[in-house]
Amino acid sequence: MSDVLERILADKRARLARGEYAGAAAVVSSPPRSPTDGARFVASLSEPGPRIVAEIKARSPSAGEILPGADGKVETFGLLYRRGRAAAISVVVEEDHFGGKPAWLPRAKDISGLPVLMKDFVVDERQLDFAVALGADAVLLIVRALTDPELASLARAARQRGLALVAEAHDEAEIARAAALAPDVIGVNSRNLTTFETDVGRLESLARHLPSGPIALAESGIRGRADIERLSAAGYRAFLIGEHLLRSEDPEEFLRALRS
Repeated sequence: MSDVLERILADKRARLARGEYAGAAAVVSSPPRSPTDGARFVASLSEPGPRIVAEIKARSPSAGEILPGADGKVETFGLLYRRGRAAAISVVVEEDHFGGKPAWLPRAKDISGLPVLMKDFVVDERQLDFAVALGADAVLLIVRALTDPELASLARAARQRGLALVAEAHDEAEIARAAALAPDVIGVNSRNLTTFETDVGRLESLARHLPSGPIALAESGIRGRADIERLSAAGYRAFLIGEHLLRSEDPEEFLRALRS
């Protein structure tokens, strides 16, 4: 496990130890939220054509600041993603290393009406309760961050709460571990967690190891329509795109071009 990932997980466990997730339902003071609906998230990613999961993210350890003033732009991007016909929205809520805020998730969901994935480093069931309280429709489990017993326990707990499950893998062995969970979606991330560099070609080579049941989601490093076409041919049905959407001059038009 990379030093960066270890630091992120350590900080997450420190927040848990401080009891920050104990009063999950009272954390967000936004308007009433739509209920969790994992089935809607899966159905949206299952529709024909390239399905884009558009991300809202303030910064990352590798790219630095991505969306200056992100807190004031959540509704703007939620509307742009809706008009560009994204299949879903991914909201990065991790605070210490990605600059996210949990309150962004219900704000993005309320304004867009789209199903929403809570993107975080989940290590405890309390975070799943937190996801439900926020109105998330899906959660991410990073295979590399968890043992097999932890993965199985959290996957079962997510299903019990009606959350769709996205299991994220980075190599062939992790794909096998993810597949054992029978998740709704297997996300293959092209980012090397040691260097944090991306390699879309790696997504192509790993596609042949994906099982046939879960939706295949390509993550990180996707820059345009040519990448979508390459990865669709390899077997991916959905594509998570953040940095290049957030930095584009016209995110709505960029989404339309990706889907055309």
